[in-house]
Amino acid sequence: MQPKQRVAIVGAGISGLVACKHLIEKGFDPVVFEAHGGVGGVWSRTIESTKLQTPKQLYQFSDFPWPASVTETFPGHQQVMRYLVSYASRFGILPKIKFNCKVTRIDYVVEPGNAEDMSDWETWSGSHGGRMFFSGGKWDVVVQDTVAACAGVEVYQVDFVVLCIGMFSDLPRVPEFPMKEGPEAFEGKVLHSMDYAMMGRDLAAAMTREKRVTVVGSQKSAIDIAVEVARRNGRRYPCTLLFKTAHWTLPDYLVAFIFRNLNRFVELMVHKPGEGLFLWLLAVLLSPLMAMFSKWVETYLRWVYPLKKYDMVPDHSLVEQFASCMTPTLPSNFYHAAEGGSLILKKSPSFRFCHTGLILDGGTHSHHPTDVVIFATGYESDEKLKNIFSSNYFQKCLAGSSYPLYRECIHPRIPQLAILGYADSPSVLYTTEMRSKWLSQLLAGQFELPTTREMEDEARKWERCMRRYVRDKYKRYRVSVMLQIYCNDQLCRDMRCNPRRKNSLLSELFASYGPSDYENLIPES
Repeated sequence: MQPKQRVAIVGAGISGLVACKHLIEKGFDPVVFEAHGGVGGVWSRTIESTKLQTPKQLYQFSDFPWPASVTETFPGHQQVMRYLVSYASRFGILPKIKFNCKVTRIDYVVEPGNAEDMSDWETWSGSHGGRMFFSGGKWDVVVQDTVAACAGVEVYQVDFVVLCIGMFSDLPRVPEFPMKEGPEAFEGKVLHSMDYAMMGRDLAAAMTREKRVTVVGSQKSAIDIAVEVARRNGRRYPCTLLFKTAHWTLPDYLVAFIFRNLNRFVELMVHKPGEGLFLWLLAVLLSPLMAMFSKWVETYLRWVYPLKKYDMVPDHSLVEQFASCMTPTLPSNFYHAAEGGSLILKKSPSFRFCHTGLILDGGTHSHHPTDVVIFATGYESDEKLKNIFSSNYFQKCLAGSSYPLYRECIHPRIPQLAILGYADSPSVLYTTEMRSKWLSQLLAGQFELPTTREMEDEARKWERCMRRYVRDKYKRYRVSVMLQIYCNDQLCRDMRCNPRRKNSLLSELFASYGPSDYENLIPES
């Protein structure tokens, strides 16, 4: 029998697709609102040279492997898009999607007579027994047609909302500058990597061809764009990569090696939230092995790459960076382009704009002429998430705390709503699919949430635990990067499924885990 409750999913990227698929399997009839004309999210709007940073064995759906025709370990973005479209077609997701429908805001509405002070709620539904669906509370989802400019907004009332709006789109982060020292002082073109990716290959090539281009940033999008422009323009018009902080970047073969060896034994080296004496002692005894491996990789990278020559030696450890989920894969021709003169690497703690380019370090002696500046400086993901709520109370819930979401998808103070895709990890698909399975079983009534206070206490434990590894780089959506299997164990226990997915003790300890290990999650009686 199909549940009566209506569920709305906002976004048809990877998170929206897996959420829809697993809700359909539980008998729900979800509606998916997608602001653009197709599925895929950020994968449908990226630059030509983008490819996976995760081996495809870990970036696949548990019950839908990559086709045999894809032989690359790190498929390109067009291959990823075809894979996602095939998944959506195979599991009947496409008919559930309303394309070109942008959700501008959502508002929680409580019927008269059911109003309570939410800050005093002990469970998600206040004094109504902690039910997942509270008959006195609904969400109004306000939707705007993005194609018909004159169309008015439409309001859909639903019982549950799953936000799958993604961290890497829509609201770009751009540095702030003093008056008359920002882009307005520059005669050239200034844009964000998001705008560059939206242009498409031909328009992006036309804009940068035979131009002096400066890319600001040091993460994956900055590196990819800089290499792409350098290859296009050559030595005559070299591209400059301007960065403030150097990061460890790994060759793809080393990334593949590390992923093949992420197993339970490795996770024993990492402290866990609320761990007992035995696990604490194991982490103390084994953690030097992780530090030794980190130092070995750092030494190897200094040997194979001219890091010192280009001032690209980071001042932090590889472990700290990996825990922050900020370790990009380096294109094979990156330093070749630098050695050949088509790519210039410049480190500067600050800069400002002038009429003909940039002034580096805030001084008058370091003038850097340029025609185009591309900010590859990330996105305001927390602000984007906060802004979708009409309620000041819910906005404050998200902005006023630093602890992560419960199970990385539930905010204890925001009822009848889940957030998927905000659990950053080396494989977002793997992480998000596990939480989609967990969420679908939760909504189907196969288990219940703890109280609000218990969920908040659990989230604070994760925050305290992870701050010891990432320090000032702590972000609440990056808490489980080093403990993927441990987190999956928690999800499995919630769902009353066996968390041990291997056939022997040796395999359980030393074999890597991946999506296929969780294909059939059957609750134990």
